[in-house]
Parts: sequence; structure tokens; C-alpha cells
Amino acid sequence: MPARPGHRLLRFDRRLGARYVAGADEAGRGSLAGPLVVAGVLLDYACLRDHRVRPLADLNDSKQLPHGDRERLFRAVLGCAERVTVHVVPPWKIDRDGLHRSNLAGLRAALQALSPPAEACLVDGFRLGPTAPAHEAVVDGDARSAAIAAASVVAKVVRDRAMRRMDALYPHYGFRSHVGYITPEHSAVVRQRGPSEIHRLSFQALCYAESADALSA
Repeated sequence: MPARPGHRLLRFDRRLGARYVAGADEAGRGSLAGPLVVAGVLLDYACLRDHRVRPLADLNDSKQLPHGDRERLFRAVLGCAERVTVHVVPPWKIDRDGLHRSNLAGLRAALQALSPPAEACLVDGFRLGPTAPAHEAVVDGDARSAAIAAASVVAKVVRDRAMRRMDALYPHYGFRSHVGYITPEHSAVVRQRGPSEIHRLSFQALCYAESADALSA
């Protein structure tokens, strides 16, 4: 019987030889609308044994999980983690500071909130500069490290829930279905109505230019 994905991710972290392992990841980096959400998760591997670690057996990169599994694992992470932190970067700040700078700042803040006592800090793919806690950038980290995957799940669930709430405020844009990412339907509405208050105007999207042309015609 093949090992469940969470077992492999937990082994990756345990091989670091640290008791406290922090992971940070984000959700919404490629979104046309809505915030960037960055999460940090601190796992205490002295406590994650036997029945306490079983809920994490199906942990994986949040993008590989169906909605129901993400919600279940979100609750499992909150129950198993030593500490969880969430940073929300609103669209106006992304437009002002730039997406990459906003992402790095959020990841730095997430790790700083978890360290100390984190002995090992892991980030999905990015080096965060000298002002961040000592950390390792792990390529495809959300599919390799349990701490990063846990942060990925937290960030994704928090952001998706927020975007579904935004659907009530901006019902024409379909946020409940695509949670702010570009789809043909989303682009068509933006071309027709123009961007909402939570769209990222710095996003280089053709539908923005087309909506501006339509409004000025």
C-alpha cells in the first residue's frame, strides 16, 4: 500500500533534525482580484507523534487537494500546529508596492512571527533577504515539506473563504466560483463592467485595457 502524501512530507521535515520547524507559503499570487494571503505554520516535532500526527497523513500542496480535503486539513493543521499566523495584503497595497515585494514582505513577517522558537524556517521557493530569519528556500516546497504544505493549506482556505464572502458585496463578478483568478467568465465581466474595488489594477490583464476602451467609447 503506497504511503500517504503527508508521511513523505513529515519525513522531509524530521530529517532536518530540529524540534521546531516553521513553514511559510502564500495564496493568491496569480490572482486578478482580492488579497494576497500569507500563512506561517510552526510544527513541534517532539509532540507530533502517534494520534497527534495522524490528521496530517493526507497533507499535500493545497493546489493538489479538492475543496473538502483542504477544509478538513485546515482544521487538522489548526489542531496540530504549535502556532499559526496569517498576513493579509490588500489589493491596494499590492498595487502600491508591487506583487513580488508584497509577497516577500508577507513571507518575512510570517517567519518572524514564528521565530523564536523556530529552529528551522522553510519557504516555498523564495529567498527573503538578510532581514528575514535564517531560512531555506525549498523548490516546490509545498509538495515536499509538511510545514510549508500546512501553510499552503491555511493560506488557501483563508483566502478562498474571504473571496466567497466578497461575492456578496460584488455579486456580478463570480468570485464564489473562481475566487478572483482569471477565467474566461471573469475576464468577460471585467470587460463589460470594469474592475471592482478589489481588483488589482497593477495586474497586466488584457481585459482591463478592453474595459477602459469600452467605457471611453
